[in-house]
Parts: sequence; C-alpha cells; structure tokens
Amino acid sequence: MPFIERVTMPKWGLSMKTGKITEWIAREGDEVEEGDDLAEIDTDKIAGTLEAPRGGVLRRIVADAGGEAPVGCVIAVIAGHDVPEDEIERVSAEAREQLARGVPAEDEGSLVSGVAEVEGRAVAYATSGGGAEEIVLVHGYGGDKNSWLFVQEPLAARHTVYALDLPGHGESTKDVGDGSLASLAAVVTDFLDALGIERAHLVGHSLGGAVVTAVAAGAPGRVRSLTLIAPAGYGPDVDASYLRGFAEAGTRRELRPHLGKLFADEGLVTRQLVDDLLKYKRLDGVDAALRTILPTLVAPDAGTPLDVSSLLPAGVRTVAVWGGADQVIPATNAASLEGRATVRVIEGVGHMAQMEAPGEVVAAVEAAVAG
Repeated sequence: MPFIERVTMPKWGLSMKTGKITEWIAREGDEVEEGDDLAEIDTDKIAGTLEAPRGGVLRRIVADAGGEAPVGCVIAVIAGHDVPEDEIERVSAEAREQLARGVPAEDEGSLVSGVAEVEGRAVAYATSGGGAEEIVLVHGYGGDKNSWLFVQEPLAARHTVYALDLPGHGESTKDVGDGSLASLAAVVTDFLDALGIERAHLVGHSLGGAVVTAVAAGAPGRVRSLTLIAPAGYGPDVDASYLRGFAEAGTRRELRPHLGKLFADEGLVTRQLVDDLLKYKRLDGVDAALRTILPTLVAPDAGTPLDVSSLLPAGVRTVAVWGGADQVIPATNAASLEGRATVRVIEGVGHMAQMEAPGEVVAAVEAAVAG
C-alpha cells in the first residue's frame, strides 16, 4: 500500500518551540525501520535523537543540518518505493514553503499542561493525544514530567497520555506529606479520580515504578497494565550513594558527578541539564520534600532498601525494562521479576532508558497496552 509519512520536528517538552537539526544520521535513499535513528536534534533544554516514526525509504530531507525548524513543521519525508517522484516532490515543496514561512503544521496531539486538585494539593501534568487507551507516566526521584519528553509524543500518536509531577517535584505542590510510598500512590489514584480516568495503563520509572506498583496493589481494578522502567523496590541492588548525593548536592560541582551515573553516555549530562536541576533544587520546599521522600527509597542506616516485589498483583499484565548499564538500580534486579513479568534488558543504556532508548521504551509500553 503506497504511503507518505511526513516526519515533523518533535515537541520535547512544553516549552519547546523550535529545534535545531545538528546532523542527519540517515541519508536520502536509505531504507529505515520504525525506531531507526534519523537525526540529532538540539533544543534549548536537551539534545536528542529523532527516530523514524515508521519504516520505509527516506525519500527527502527537507530541512538541512544546521538549520532550525518550528515544532510540527515537516523536516523529512518517508515513503515507499512505489510512490511516484512527482508526488514526493509536491509534498516536499509544501514542506519547504511551510519552513520558509516558519509556520508549524496543525498538531492536535500537542502537549497541553494542566493542574489537578488532589486532596487540596496541586498536581501538575502534561497531556497529549486522544486515543481510547489512557496512559499515565510517573517519573523517578528528583525527576518530573519532562523525563518523558522523548516518549510521550510517540505514545500520544495512538493513545491519550498524561505525564504528572509527583508532589515535591516539577510544578506540583512541594507538600509531600509523610513522603511514604502509600502517600505517593494515593496521589496517583486520586489523580485518576480527578481526571475521570476509570482504568489506566501505568508507566513508572525508578521511584515511579514502585509507586505504580503500590497503586496496582491497592486498586488493581484501576490498572490495565504496568510498564516498569528500572523500578525501585525490586531486588537488593541500589546505589544509595547516588540518591543521598542527589538530595544533598547544592552546587553544580557537587551535582554533576551524581547525574553522570544516570546515563551510559555521560555526554548527555549537559550544562543546561545540571543548571535546570539546580534551579529546581533551590525552589522553596524542594530540599525538605526530597529529604522527606529519601527514607522511602533507602534506609538512613544503609539497611534493607525499599521492597515492593510482594505487592505486584498477579493479574496485572506487566512489562519491565532495564538498561544493561544502569549504575543506580542495576539490571541484576530483574531476576526478582522472573516468571511474573516480561523483562527487556537494553544493552548500552543506563538508568534513564526512556531518554537513551526511547524507541525501546515506547515498544515496551505498546506491548503492555496490547497485552
């Protein structure tokens, strides 16, 4: 079946308006599969790799390397060999005209921010997409909804996707209560109530993995599936020094070495990333919030870390993803899920699999959704 896929500048986060194409990895005429690397893109927040939205032939590169394009503008065209050249040229000409005018394409799936009132506290979130299946993304300790910027848009092509800020994080209230796993899980359940979401596919990273497990344990009828990405609380291995170091770091020099443990490629720890996290940590209430939650993950006396493995309901479809080079919560912990979940280990990837291998994480979530 002939097809033409317009590859657009992605929207990686609410504030992203344009992106700069620093390098085209694929060349015109290359055969690409869905998820193959197409181009390196730089934003004012982060650099990332744009992946092919579907397989085919890269028939045109519309926006040259070195140039900027507004979010939503067509920057390349993927099609089959059977699409006539004059049709490819017609689509490319429209895209070049759009780029010249700096006008993005209509994008009904674009991110929209919101705030839910949960038990008198404000919980910020970003939502996109309009599919029947609803997916809720829950970040890790010290993260926020932007942790999902590389995976939310591809998932929103088929589903309705929410990425929330847990209390103490991002733009949500800094009131974390007692900071316990039960209280964080209650926030997610109440978030579902506030938005009228009857049943959701829950995706949790690190601390978020433990939180969504607790949600499934407490309200299994509200959970269609779980996708756990380097989840806390499964297995004995955890780098407690990272968690304590992150909580205590107050300067760029103190924070950067800890952030380096998050990625297999330390080059992803940009100055902008460090500065953004420092800015967050210096907000009123954040220091107290992080210190309140920390004992939930690691005991102050270096005792037994958080264990949620017994909470995982047998009847909830579960897919787990680990980076093979994860230094914070190593993939050796995946053994604790043997026989209870489909486990995927991605070699050459660290703790932030959703940023280093977004295509693999999207595929894992889709597998959990499809059942």
